[in-house]
Amino acid sequence: MVKFNPQATVTRYTQTAIVFHWIIAVFVIFNVFLAWSFDYWPEKNAQIGSDLHKSIGITVFGLALMRILWRLSHQPPPLAAYVKPWEARTARIAHIVLYVLIVIMPLSGWLYDSAWKDGAAHPIHYFGLFDFPRLSFIVDQPANIKKQYDAFFGGMHTKFAYVIYALVLLHIAGALKHQFIDKKPELQRMSLKG
Repeated sequence: MVKFNPQATVTRYTQTAIVFHWIIAVFVIFNVFLAWSFDYWPEKNAQIGSDLHKSIGITVFGLALMRILWRLSHQPPPLAAYVKPWEARTARIAHIVLYVLIVIMPLSGWLYDSAWKDGAAHPIHYFGLFDFPRLSFIVDQPANIKKQYDAFFGGMHTKFAYVIYALVLLHIAGALKHQFIDKKPELQRMSLKG
């Protein structure tokens, strides 16, 4: 049983911020594992997996924009007094970079997919509900330019994925350190339970 310092008060995020946090987290983690599994999908189901990955990415993009708008209009709770100054600086930098990446990752994927040479033959089926448009200013480029965009945005998407992996692990490690090593009520700040 973890013992908490009664002096450490729990200052929680708003319920809306908490819901955004967990929905985006679940989608991002699921999408990472989905992307890692692509090599094991049978060829006949590859498009289903690809559409699911793209649908989740598009959803994360929309949720990330809403989350950022919410964050701009709602002050987050202050960091607890037990957080050391270097931890606070690291957390702020990591959060800013994570916010940027949860927008850039799906956007780079959308740009990458829009440059795909076979895109016209494989529309993006958003969760099977409707076809999601590709970016026409990329689609309408000559084949040689699209090939350059494909390489550039595909590389960007892959490199940023590794940065997200590292930051998410750092984020989780920091929260678990405060909760279980420092014995502080860190996880309660982002708990779905009131």
